[in-house]
Amino acid sequence: MFFLSSCGQSNSQMLHQEKKVAAQVYEPIPDDFIPRKVTVLSAGDSLTQGVGDSSHQGGYLPYLKSMLEKDKGIQEVDFYNYGIKGNRTTQLLKRLKSPEMKPILQQADLVILTIGGNDIMKIVKDNISDLQVSDFLKEKESFRSHLTQIFDVIVKENPNASIVLVGVYNPFSKLFSDIKEMDQIVAEWNLVGQSVVNLYSNAYFVSIEDLFLNTKEDVLYTDNFHPNDKGYELMAERLNELLGKQVLPELEKKAHTVSTEEN
Repeated sequence: MFFLSSCGQSNSQMLHQEKKVAAQVYEPIPDDFIPRKVTVLSAGDSLTQGVGDSSHQGGYLPYLKSMLEKDKGIQEVDFYNYGIKGNRTTQLLKRLKSPEMKPILQQADLVILTIGGNDIMKIVKDNISDLQVSDFLKEKESFRSHLTQIFDVIVKENPNASIVLVGVYNPFSKLFSDIKEMDQIVAEWNLVGQSVVNLYSNAYFVSIEDLFLNTKEDVLYTDNFHPNDKGYELMAERLNELLGKQVLPELEKKAHTVSTEEN
């Protein structure tokens, strides 16, 4: 269980839904639309910090930045990385209210969250000698409550920001393949995440658990827990797909509306 202890808190490092909704028809981008700068706040745990990324540049962020800047409606993307290894929902909730994050949150066009994996990890660590599925089910509602509070803080500080919650994947798939219930637990956690996302009009859920489940590709770092470069690239592709189909059209519409009102 050496990797469990590696998920403890560390210092922050800065870096300059699959939501099931009814099909929407977006208006085409107006001819007078000017490519714009997009500000993205990425917050959460080690998946945002980028643990396992050989370049130490923030995991999925550099890949996603490159993909987004190829979009004709985007001139430049500024990412602010507030990922801290080991963060749980309660810790992220506190940080969102901090003087460090609050100003960026208030100006962000998009907020991407990776959170929840360490909530699961804490249950494992606290019950390692006699781990039962019931231990997870009991804590599931606490996770729902904390996640809802996180979304409420974001919406209060910036009601215009789009929010993307990245789902969790089974971190035990290789090390503890005999714990079959873990797939069920992760699926339950993701259902909670989706249910919270569905409460907010500007929120989206993107699932990544299948990217790390029974894959023939090597997508995990040497600790068999965090993604490696390929794993982060796959995450970025999944996020880019969601953003391109649902989130960016909304951002473009908002930007055009504001521009029209100002003129």
